[in-house]
Amino acid sequence: MKDLKVIFMGTPDFAVPVLKSLIENCHVVLVVTQPDKKVGRKQELKFSPIKEVALENGIEVFQPEKIRKEYDKILNTECDIIITCAYGQIIPKVILDYPRLGCINVHASLLPKNRGGAPIHWCLIRGEEKTGVTIMYMDVGMDDGDIISQREYDIQASDNVGTLHDQLSLMGADLLMETLPLIVSGKNQRIKQNEEEVTFSYNIKREEEHLDFHKTGNEIINHIRGLNPWPVANMLVNQEEFKVYEATFEKKNVDIPGKVVDIRKDGIGISCLDGIIYLTKIKPFGKKMMDTRDYLNGVLKEDVEHWIIN
Repeated sequence: MKDLKVIFMGTPDFAVPVLKSLIENCHVVLVVTQPDKKVGRKQELKFSPIKEVALENGIEVFQPEKIRKEYDKILNTECDIIITCAYGQIIPKVILDYPRLGCINVHASLLPKNRGGAPIHWCLIRGEEKTGVTIMYMDVGMDDGDIISQREYDIQASDNVGTLHDQLSLMGADLLMETLPLIVSGKNQRIKQNEEEVTFSYNIKREEEHLDFHKTGNEIINHIRGLNPWPVANMLVNQEEFKVYEATFEKKNVDIPGKVVDIRKDGIGISCLDGIIYLTKIKPFGKKMMDTRDYLNGVLKEDVEHWIIN
C-alpha cells in the first residue's frame, strides 16, 4: 500500500500509533491537526503530538482554526483516502465526500456504544466489562457512520484511563492496518449501526470530576478509575480540593456516607452507601501526588479524623 495517498487528521497521543503505522505502510501526503496551544505560566506554544510526528517525518502540516470554514488546502491535496483519529473538530461533508475511498475513522469504542469525545473515560465510569476499537466510515453525525471492522478488549479490574488509552491506541493502529487492504480492494463490509443500542460519551465536565460518597463503592471506584490519570477525580476536604488517583473498597455496614471512619497506615477510609472507600493515592491541595501512607506520616491522625468532606 506504499502508493496509497493518505491525508491524516488527528491531534492527541492516542492518534500517534495510527499515524506512525500509516507513515510506515502508506504515503501520507498531508497531516491535519489542531492549532498549537499556549501552555504554562510562560504561555509557550506547544505542538500537538501528531504535529511533532509529522514534522519528524517531513510531512506537511495543516492547522485550521475552524475546519468547517478552512478546508481548501485539503481539497487541493490529491489523496485516495482520508483517515481520522481523535481529530477534535466536526468534519464537514465537503471533506467527507472528497476522497475516492472515503473518509475513515478510528474510534475508541465498540460502536454504537460510547459515541463522542470521551469513550475511554465513560466505559470505565459506567463499569462496562468490554470495550474495543471500531474502524468506520465517517458521516455527518457524531460517530454514526457504517462500521467496517471492530476488535474487542476485556476491561481488567486494574485498568484505568491511562492503561486503557495505551491498549486501545495500539489496537486501533493494528486493526486499521488489517482493514485498509480490504477498503482499497472494495472487499470490506459496511454494517449499519443499531440506533437502539447507542450511548454517548461526551467530554468530561468539571463538575463530573467530583466524587459523591452517597453512591455505592463500586460506582465510586469506577469513577476514580475512569478519571485516572486525567482529569482526576476530586473531593473537597475542609474546603480544599483533594485529587484522588487510587482507592480500594470494602463492603460493610455504615451509618452516614461521606465521613472518615477508619485510618490505616496506607489508607484513609471514607464511608459510602454500602461500605468504606480507602484512599490510597492522593494529591492534597498545593502538593504533589503521593501515596496516602506518605501523607499520613506528615499530618496528625486527629486532624484527618475531623475532615469535613464535601
